[in-house]
Amino acid sequence: MTYNDIWRRIAASLGDGEAKAVVRILLEDGYGLSYTDILCGGVERLDAGDAERLESDVRRLEDGCPVQYVVGRALFAGRSFRVSPAVLIPRPETEQLCSLVVEAMAERPEGVTILDVGTGSGCIASTLALDVPHARVSAWDISPEAIAVAHGNAQELGAAVDFVLQDALNPPVHSGRWDAIVSNPPYICRKEQGGMEQNVLAHEPHLALFVPDADPLLFYRSIAHYAAGALKPGGCLFFEINPLYVRETERMLCDEGFHDVHTVRDIFGKERNTVCCKE
Repeated sequence: MTYNDIWRRIAASLGDGEAKAVVRILLEDGYGLSYTDILCGGVERLDAGDAERLESDVRRLEDGCPVQYVVGRALFAGRSFRVSPAVLIPRPETEQLCSLVVEAMAERPEGVTILDVGTGSGCIASTLALDVPHARVSAWDISPEAIAVAHGNAQELGAAVDFVLQDALNPPVHSGRWDAIVSNPPYICRKEQGGMEQNVLAHEPHLALFVPDADPLLFYRSIAHYAAGALKPGGCLFFEINPLYVRETERMLCDEGFHDVHTVRDIFGKERNTVCCKE
């Protein structure tokens, strides 16, 4: 089996360009082959055990499994994170959410406190722990499997994060605890499934994706209500949001008493990240 054999097997569903990129990720991250190795016949020189494993991995790709789950890793903000089907695959647009927090917290004194709600792989929490000097970062998730993945990533990266098993819809009562709260919670309505990629629907955890059609702001409202009390005076709330509900999200935050409510467009031009502050 050659590199060309592999990408052609999955090109029918992905197209030639994406298939080549996916196979390159598989071979580089999963088998330690450089791009030069790949082009110079490195696939054919794999030993019998790796060749058998590669065949299994290619079949998973043919079945639509995202390459990040096949290799068990995804890049985020310049770092490699372990991922499993228990957590969403980190997206590049979420890197901007982290950048907004880092920029805002850079102006604060040392020892800022940050909470990541719905941490998943821990990509946001670990990134902030590493990129905000002297920050004390905590992270919640309702899934024990996600907490395990996130904790493993933090240990591997040397990020100091306190992970807590906690339901965002039933938060504790805290007062003046955090300088920043950040969240990329479930926000896709079930009615939007028709426009989603099949490999996302078939393989990524629905618990982390979907909210009821009748209540698209379910998580935002709960987290905002918690943040209204739990943020320190002048603290900030950062959300990745559903662009279909920008105005509704902003209005809800204003109703909760936040000020300077505004939404920033992501790298794809969509209104994606909403920021606000507590008096």
